[in-house]
Amino acid sequence: MFKPNRERNRRNELIVKAIFGIFAFVSVLTTLGIVFTLIFETYEFFKEIPLIRFLTETRWTPLFPSAQFGIVVLLSGTFSTTLIALLVAVPLGLLSAICLSEYATPRARNLLKPALEVIAGVPSVVFGYFALLFVTPLLQSFIPGLQGFNTLSAGMVLGIAITPLVASLSEDAIFAVPSSMREGAYALGATKRETIVSVVLPAALSGIVASIVLAISRAVGETMIVAIAAGLTPNLTLNPLEPAQTMTSFIVQVSLGDTPTGSLAYKTIFAVGMTLFLLTLVLNIFSYWFVRRFQEKYE
Repeated sequence: MFKPNRERNRRNELIVKAIFGIFAFVSVLTTLGIVFTLIFETYEFFKEIPLIRFLTETRWTPLFPSAQFGIVVLLSGTFSTTLIALLVAVPLGLLSAICLSEYATPRARNLLKPALEVIAGVPSVVFGYFALLFVTPLLQSFIPGLQGFNTLSAGMVLGIAITPLVASLSEDAIFAVPSSMREGAYALGATKRETIVSVVLPAALSGIVASIVLAISRAVGETMIVAIAAGLTPNLTLNPLEPAQTMTSFIVQVSLGDTPTGSLAYKTIFAVGMTLFLLTLVLNIFSYWFVRRFQEKYE
């Protein structure tokens, strides 16, 4: 009586497993295709430009007749905007996470957390023009000599854009800390602030660090905010008042269609893309290692 049903269920399970396996295989093939494309095109670039030039030259002018290929110029712009973004996002995100998890009522938490995450859905091009047309003029009224394109406003707005990532993931990590640890601290006479600083945050450290590392990866890979607000001028500088070009904004500049396919200038986008890929890969590996190394497990 039940045998046909068991056979049908077993057949359905095999079909579902096959479908899931196909999707997983497609994902793996897509990743391998991206990696091999980057490797092949980057190899073609380094056949013409020695790696030592790529790492040691101090100018980035691949689209000029006197071309130079110093990736350190783009790295400096990427570092500047990412650092400013972190100085904005980490305090805002972490304090928001603490407020939502430790101070807000359940009703307020259910209202505020989705409202905070709405920021993550704002298109980056909107953030870019917000930085260029509102934040930069506002800063110019306080900072004399601030140029129209600058890394300060780009980094600040980029920090606002990645704040929901830090806040949401950190809040999940803090909320997951067992209530028994808080109650134990209260029983020993600790105040709420002391409990949060000395008990809750150390227990949620791995999740908080993972959220910050993911935010760094997001900031490093951001395109439109930095392309619009920081400009496309490749300057080797860490001065936030000056314009700069990041790795992603250079890729946008070359990908507009004015550069002939197969030319040396065209191949630079793959060398820059490989640098960006390796940078984010290292960050993700560090995040994975840190979480595995310091993750707290509770019964």
